[in-house]
Amino acid sequence: MKRPVLLLALAACGGGDDGGGSGLYFTSKMFFDRDVAAAPKASNSDQFIGSLRAAGGWGNSDRFSIDFSFDVLAADSTTPTMTFTPTADFVSPDCDQVPMPVPATGNVEGEAGYACTQNGDCHLLVFDKDAGKLYEMYRANITTAFDGGCLVVWDTHEAYGDTLRGDQCTSADAAGLPIAPMLLAPDEVAAGAIDHALRFTLPNDRIRTGYVRPATHGTSTTGLPGSPYYGVHLRLRADYPVDSLPSTGAKVVARALQTYGMVHADGGEITLTAQSDRYTAAKWPGLLASQDLQALAVEDFEVIDHGAPIDLTNNCTR
Repeated sequence: MKRPVLLLALAACGGGDDGGGSGLYFTSKMFFDRDVAAAPKASNSDQFIGSLRAAGGWGNSDRFSIDFSFDVLAADSTTPTMTFTPTADFVSPDCDQVPMPVPATGNVEGEAGYACTQNGDCHLLVFDKDAGKLYEMYRANITTAFDGGCLVVWDTHEAYGDTLRGDQCTSADAAGLPIAPMLLAPDEVAAGAIDHALRFTLPNDRIRTGYVRPATHGTSTTGLPGSPYYGVHLRLRADYPVDSLPSTGAKVVARALQTYGMVHADGGEITLTAQSDRYTAAKWPGLLASQDLQALAVEDFEVIDHGAPIDLTNNCTR
């Protein structure tokens, strides 16, 4: 089933959004489109959940909270491109060193503009729908020059297999996954339905080395024994009392977590990742707040069966 597309007018060289997470980025089905409501629970689900509890639960003092700092910018054939100088965060052959479209109006994650001033992850996400390209860069910084970390260009017309762009390959996300299609977007929450899995993070001390599908890359950090891997897929329990949540938006998100779940993509303290409302029609105030899902504990989730873990070698094969 295709997700509903909520289109906004795109400025020729401006920041914008084709519908964000509520639009269809990829023309072929991807792992995040899978309805997992009836998927089998992993045999080691209780072990993973118990390990998270022993380590302190979620990040941010065990509060299930939402990060609203990501933006997805819209580009088209008139958008100027820029070349970048790779930084130490660029690794080969995982990353792509090609010109990147940069709209005249836009910003990197967590910043007012393109300059990375706060020493954050500064992801730069640009979707060129006409060209069928999704550009995702980690640690972008554009001032008088353009310095960039790992750039990954996703071909949105490609039917990616289980190894996505390549096994043992990272992306703008540590787990090797695309970011934009799993963002929680205000337009889809306002429309009342989220038809895809969501992106979530865990503190590094709660992540085990290696990875499981759909991830193609892992971390060298080692959490407590039994800790989950990158790529672990959590699903909110079907019997969770969704109507007890404090906002309509929180209930929409919770139902998506019951149906599509959330996939572990990177290390971090804030659990869920949302798209900001800077370029969207719907706005977050009155719809969903950062702490509206704080009642969700790690014990309210179960792990979906994901197959055997894969050892991390960092030997990217594309």
